[in-house]
Amino acid sequence: MATAIFGAGCFWGVEPFFERFDGVTATRVGYTGGHAENPTYEQVKTGTTGHAEAVKIEYDPTVLTYEELVNIFFEAHDPTTRNKQGMDVGHQYRSAIFYTNDLEKTIANEKIKQWEAKGIFKRPIVTEVAKAEVFYDAEEYHQKYSQKNGSVACGIG
Repeated sequence: MATAIFGAGCFWGVEPFFERFDGVTATRVGYTGGHAENPTYEQVKTGTTGHAEAVKIEYDPTVLTYEELVNIFFEAHDPTTRNKQGMDVGHQYRSAIFYTNDLEKTIANEKIKQWEAKGIFKRPIVTEVAKAEVFYDAEEYHQKYSQKNGSVACGIG
């Protein structure tokens, strides 16, 4: 199995979006890309920790490639809005690809160029491409939130 980490706004909507695809074997929502250790949701939602709400995806690369996951990421949200997805505003909702190796970094940057060249978006892509740091699991009540609570309005898909 391999792992990918994406920030695409409210993780309540991002997690079930990715779970729909064959090859995704597990997901966890959490916080990454910030400076606070062991942040809580209450801290992250203030926007002061530097963390993004993110989804860590475990996947089978023989079924679903990293390139395909990055394409799914761009289909899931609006990568042209800085620190905003739908009604959620703040650095914690930024569009971000957190790479774990140089190949993932290269793929992420190439995919941004490819999506820009398609001309689908009316504004430039502002997705952050950053080295994956520590991923802190969100509190248990956030895991599989939409499954537990029904659909959520998070501006995804």
